[in-house]
Amino acid sequence: MVQVKLQHVNKSFGKTEVIRNVDLEIQKGEFVVFVGPSGCGKSTLLRLIAGLETLTSGEIAIADKTVTDLPPSKRGIAMVFQSYALYPHMTVFHNMAFSLDLQGFPKKEIRARVEKAAKILQMESLLDRKPAALSGGQRQRVAIGRAIVRNPDVFLFDEPLSNLDAALRHDTRGEIARLHSQLDATTIYVTHDQVEAMTLADKIVVLKDGEVMQIGKPMELFNMPANEFVAGFLGSPKMNFFDGVLGIIGSEGNIAGFSGQGMALENIRLVSTEKKSGTTARLGIRPQHLELNPKGWLKGTVTLIERLGTETIIELMSPEKILFRYATSEQIDLSAGQEARFSFDIDKAHIF
Repeated sequence: MVQVKLQHVNKSFGKTEVIRNVDLEIQKGEFVVFVGPSGCGKSTLLRLIAGLETLTSGEIAIADKTVTDLPPSKRGIAMVFQSYALYPHMTVFHNMAFSLDLQGFPKKEIRARVEKAAKILQMESLLDRKPAALSGGQRQRVAIGRAIVRNPDVFLFDEPLSNLDAALRHDTRGEIARLHSQLDATTIYVTHDQVEAMTLADKIVVLKDGEVMQIGKPMELFNMPANEFVAGFLGSPKMNFFDGVLGIIGSEGNIAGFSGQGMALENIRLVSTEKKSGTTARLGIRPQHLELNPKGWLKGTVTLIERLGTETIIELMSPEKILFRYATSEQIDLSAGQEARFSFDIDKAHIF
């Protein structure tokens, strides 16, 4: 069942287009993440769904009801912002109950809803505290609890973890994932952090300059990127790219050869199908997919070694002055200035 539907959604501020012709369907119970670099339009798209911005053109429906012209309070949504936006003079209980109180819910039902949300978030003991007595992670949980008590059709999260330190971000990310599993609620989540996107999402929407670059499951996007932008944005360390020339294209048009950087390869996935043999192209291969091989066809000189405990990342310079990285969980004996050779499974490479 489709819970949220966007049709030909556009948004301009004056002559500046910030959202361009977005079509999207989000199923009931799905956790969808909007991800992309700063300024790509992901928060604006969320605000359009929430009703905090008006569409230039297009249509939005939530729970089979067109909400394009409805105010936020009539859309069946609850939003969690980057800033906690808690009332400092109110207790946790009253912060969570405030919206229900405004809507005139009976006090007995308000208490039942708040206590249920507090139990889900494991914060029953915090209900009598005020925000000043809470940590950053606890304040964010109050903001999430305030959304839960409304029983919305859709939860909207706008970069909710960006104010937290690394350890709290990790812990709160886990809490949000467990919360979604427990409530089975339709959730739209905005972040610039591709790690958050990969770990939380059922479906990722990658945005660039207001346009949707690709939509799909996290590992689909990781393994089968639709273009060079998606390939480079998802994954850490980012994908390596090597300049070269496109070789012979297969009869079905989806595989081709590549030559460059001392490599002459065949039968590689061709992403940019408008390319012609003999034209310039780029080969993409992830650092994790390189394999040390003394007879390998890719050569580089070590310029930097980063030992991260569970993973080692080695930066190298090719003879053609292309910087690339190799990532491994194994113990390796390489040092700066040393030359290394690599091979890789061509089934994991891409031509753009």
